[in-house]
Amino acid sequence: MNENFIQINGISKHFGNVKAVDDVSFSIKEGEFFSLLGPSGCGKTTLLRLLAGFEYPTNGNLLIDGSDITALPPDKRPTNMVFQNYAIFPHINVEQNIKFGLRKLGLTDDEIKKRVDDVLALVKLEGYEERFSGQLSGGQRQRVALARALVRQPKVLLLDEPLGALDKKLRDEMQLELRTLQKEIGITFVFVTHDQQEAISMSDRVAVMSEGKIQQLSAPNELYKNPENIFVSDFIGETNFLKASTKSKDGDHINVAIEDLGDFKVKNNLNIPENSSDVVCSVRPESMMISRDKSDWDICLEAKINQTSYLGEMTRFYVEVSGINKVITVSSQHFDNQSFENNTCFISISLEDISLLQKK
Repeated sequence: MNENFIQINGISKHFGNVKAVDDVSFSIKEGEFFSLLGPSGCGKTTLLRLLAGFEYPTNGNLLIDGSDITALPPDKRPTNMVFQNYAIFPHINVEQNIKFGLRKLGLTDDEIKKRVDDVLALVKLEGYEERFSGQLSGGQRQRVALARALVRQPKVLLLDEPLGALDKKLRDEMQLELRTLQKEIGITFVFVTHDQQEAISMSDRVAVMSEGKIQQLSAPNELYKNPENIFVSDFIGETNFLKASTKSKDGDHINVAIEDLGDFKVKNNLNIPENSSDVVCSVRPESMMISRDKSDWDICLEAKINQTSYLGEMTRFYVEVSGINKVITVSSQHFDNQSFENNTCFISISLEDISLLQKK
């Protein structure tokens, strides 16, 4: 496997004074399902358009499989793109839509038919050749868009929020189908989304973007368990932020004073310096527990529950600890939230699961 199949080297894209993509460098592996994740305006779609050839960089270069594609037009690149709005022609049928991209490849009629039949089978649309866009569901239209992109046999498939127009249930189904399809054909997928769950559930690796820069590039579980900054910790899933300051180091741990909670020793994966007052502890909901009885967890504090908000997998608690009001989010699986309101209980935290982060 080529570890540097796609190379993005010092890429910037400016629109006037706006730095949409700001000096970005990283590589994508051959056959990888790679996601660009971030909020609106972070630069992820611009970066995808740079790979597609719909935009050209202000600085830097782009390579695919060792060839410099920086200045190549879209039709000369080994890529194809799937859009959120499908971009299917409504006046021609499914078969003709899929054939459209093959017109200039110099293929025989038999070769074209085989390719079309193959991709229709791949996306499970055999028998739909004669249907028009208006006769298809949203999921079927998305499959046609995929088939049309794949029929040219690109080395890289670029996907710009392709599931954004679907309802949640269909989107969940298509996530599984897309991932299965990518594994089956084995080509590199570069997938743009603002949906954290979508990126985490489908991808081999994810690049989290903000303000035109890569904030962290890691496997999904690393992004969740070991975020490298406050933005990533906050953007990837739910978390609880506790203000803190560092004291003395102790090997790969450091002593911290967590505001209103006390002094503790936590992991220092990011090598944050001693005597820093601009730090926070990020604690995921599953690393906190609320119970009627005192636990043997590392941190166990008595609290009064003033109000609860049930959120399904999580519950938000409005609590009072040592006279200080706080809001915490805890996994719902271990308790009945209705029984805690207006009662005294204990908040427990696992120290080993705390991520110590520095404000920037």
